[in-house]
Amino acid sequence: MKKQIAASVLALAMTVSCAGCQGGNSAGGASGGTIKIGFVGPLTGGNSSYGQSSKKGLELLEDQINKAGGINGKKIDLVEVDDEGKPATSVTGGTKLISSDKVVAIVGPVTSGCANSLAPICQANNIPMITGTGTNANITKAGDCIFRTCFIDPFQGKVMAKFASEDLKAKTAAILYNNGDDYSKGLFSAFKANFTGSIVETENYNAGDKDFNAQLTKIAAKKPDVLYLPEYYGDVAVIAREARNMGITATFLGGDGFDSPELFSVGGDSVNGAYFSNHYASDDTSPEVVQFIKDYKAKYNSSPDAFAALTYDAGKVLCDSIKKAGSTDATAIKNALKSYSGTVVCGKISFDNDRNAVKSAVIIKTVDGKETFFKKISA
Repeated sequence: MKKQIAASVLALAMTVSCAGCQGGNSAGGASGGTIKIGFVGPLTGGNSSYGQSSKKGLELLEDQINKAGGINGKKIDLVEVDDEGKPATSVTGGTKLISSDKVVAIVGPVTSGCANSLAPICQANNIPMITGTGTNANITKAGDCIFRTCFIDPFQGKVMAKFASEDLKAKTAAILYNNGDDYSKGLFSAFKANFTGSIVETENYNAGDKDFNAQLTKIAAKKPDVLYLPEYYGDVAVIAREARNMGITATFLGGDGFDSPELFSVGGDSVNGAYFSNHYASDDTSPEVVQFIKDYKAKYNSSPDAFAALTYDAGKVLCDSIKKAGSTDATAIKNALKSYSGTVVCGKISFDNDRNAVKSAVIIKTVDGKETFFKKISA
């Protein structure tokens, strides 16, 4: 499957490379008094909670910028694509944005697997791509067009290993991860490499699996202090319920994939008392967080999650950089992004030489069906 996807990516990149390079110049995507910016995310499918939140965050930013007069006198025209959380669909949708819609840049994709697949397409066509949520370390390795405003998996895996050892005083840990997902494998590797206690059991499963009894039976026998679940909320909720029903009492740990109201609606009491690394906390009292939540609630009558905040931030960093560049020329935008330094909703941000965000993480604890800020930490 990976070879088939890789082949598809290469073929599509070669197909649209000439047309896409035109889309990355000062004329592309900025005709008619608008600046076309693409968004790619899972608006349907198993991870649609992430995509819908991200979409709302970006649309809030679009409204704010356009009401303020746009960017250098031009309004933003946000063109959205639903990739269903599927890498191949992300490639198809991203190709359309580049070759047909003539966007000047792309925000997203939302999930790491999709971001890894689309990044080479954007690089081949000189289209800046900035993901606010794709944490897999390989994403930005596609080239100098690719940026991210979130921390990377090795960072948050290391943060949680440090937290487990130093704050929870855990001596033993077990890990259950998705062997078919880039995000899950990245977190697994980082946590395993940095946990100072003993890893007593490591189990994996395939994408789409719904029964984890065999793996959890082995884990239960080892009675670990913590169980690290580097996975998205849907599977985490199912695993947590099954683990508790089997008598596993370990504290659940995870990454930013835990962040969704559906973690509680599916997982119920089983997910209470878990800890996970995240990019922001809604009960943070910083002015940027308070204002963002106020604006988001005014528009949607609901509270934003981290995906909404992160994608808002990615869009803001991009739009600020387009404004600084003074044009929609791809090289000018890239140069402005590389030198970016500022404070957004999720804190102060700049980019390292690999175009990864330099920032800290927060630890969230689940209490009575709610996410609560626990502490801020850096690795």
